[in-house]
Amino acid sequence: MTPPADPDERLRAILDSPTYRLAYEDIDLLGQDDLRPLRLQLELLKPERILREQGVHSTVVVFGSARVSDAATARDRLAVLEQRAGTMPGNSTLGRELVLARRRVEQARYYEEAQRFAHLISKRFQQQERCDFVVITGGGPGIMEAANRGAFVAGARSIGLNITLPHEQAPNPYMCPELAFRFHYFALRKMHFLLHAKGLVAFPGGYGTLDELFEVLTLIQTGKMQRIPVVLVGRRFWRRAINFDYLIDEGYIDAEDTDLFEHADDADEIIAVLERFHANSMVKGMSKKRETGT
Repeated sequence: MTPPADPDERLRAILDSPTYRLAYEDIDLLGQDDLRPLRLQLELLKPERILREQGVHSTVVVFGSARVSDAATARDRLAVLEQRAGTMPGNSTLGRELVLARRRVEQARYYEEAQRFAHLISKRFQQQERCDFVVITGGGPGIMEAANRGAFVAGARSIGLNITLPHEQAPNPYMCPELAFRFHYFALRKMHFLLHAKGLVAFPGGYGTLDELFEVLTLIQTGKMQRIPVVLVGRRFWRRAINFDYLIDEGYIDAEDTDLFEHADDADEIIAVLERFHANSMVKGMSKKRETGT
């Protein structure tokens, strides 16, 4: 390519050239395969710096299905389908949707308990100068939204770790803007869930929830992380979804491996599990709040 003769045009060509960009402003450069280690480092450093600046000292992780909705939304969806069913009798597809919609109405109790738990834990332990047991979720809909919403209603802050997916997942509106993060790498996102975690609360969910839960149990079982309380919410769901007794009988896990988690059915039981595990630190936190009148 023949360079332009006019000096002004040559200068413009230089200024517009990708090679003239500052390296940290060159998105094309940062997106190249051999710079993946740098991108991983950035996803590690950015949230840590911001949490430190925001005074977040510890967190409690809430996992659960993105498909569960609040009771009002679930009932409205069921009402719409029932109305359609009245005009389309015998439609098998609609029949399956009705069965699922009725289950969603039942499952809405998990949304309500997640919201209530987040409200209770946030009210107890968030103080202006120090934030402990800050609710942290995946930042999406469903149980994640419920937990962020509970903290929001309590006038407290909460964290959301969203992730880019092939089908874009929008963040829920209840996490704090200054504590809302988006990740490209699942591995770094999982790491940030646990870096400051003082507890994990797992509500019913699918592949994502099971993946995250079993990774934490594996890390604790193998001594790769300090033990934290793990609470499985919904006894009936978890006992049907995962047959731990069968795993013991077949010799795939030891009986004591089931001591790595506890069950609960409501927010009060979850709080009780956390209180038993963190008795000293939680009592100190509650005493400090009483002393300061908060």
